[in-house]
Amino acid sequence: MIVTTKDTTALSDAELAEMADLCVDREPNFDIGFLSKQREDWVLVTHVREGNKLRGYSFCTLERIGGTPSLLVGLLLVDRNAKSDQTLKSILHDQFRRALLAFPDEDVLLGSRLTTPDGFRAFAGLEDVVPRQDYKPTGEDRAWGRRLAKRFGSEKSIDDKTFVMSVTPGPVGGLDYVASKGAIPEGAEVFFMGLRPEKGERLVVFGWAMAESLASGKLPR
Repeated sequence: MIVTTKDTTALSDAELAEMADLCVDREPNFDIGFLSKQREDWVLVTHVREGNKLRGYSFCTLERIGGTPSLLVGLLLVDRNAKSDQTLKSILHDQFRRALLAFPDEDVLLGSRLTTPDGFRAFAGLEDVVPRQDYKPTGEDRAWGRRLAKRFGSEKSIDDKTFVMSVTPGPVGGLDYVASKGAIPEGAEVFFMGLRPEKGERLVVFGWAMAESLASGKLPR
């Protein structure tokens, strides 16, 4: 796996077409027009290739939200094959490495939007993931849900009790990943009961990468 990350401003139309081809025959059907919009909305783009074959990509940004170091994944898509887990880890490893460089000696919040329980694998090894099984979110947790929803497009579109964000139908960013092997975090399925990804609904999820874990290079697991 070869991982490269660069500014989205350096993303060519040919690369956008290659990225669109990765899901041309399946949901979420990210086309060139939609991906062009992501190029404008996010700062960094990561590609993972196996030889010359694109296996996954992600748009993200490193920024402070209210002073808090944050890694926000606006969109992440992984090819659905036997190496999907390795592709996801490769993307996140590079993004966490960059988070360490941007925010040395600080804990970093990872935030994204999920469509399936498989997406919780992106939060493996993180602390205080919200939502999670047998945990009642605090007022501060719900406030973080609203902050992230605002960054993802609309603060008013999130139910801060379920963390489900609803937007207009059509292509919507988020984390598109189907695990090739291994277990999904216990209890994750309950958060997706009734969720309608095809209607633009997403589950806002966040967790904390501790400074010592980032420094050790152990993330993602």
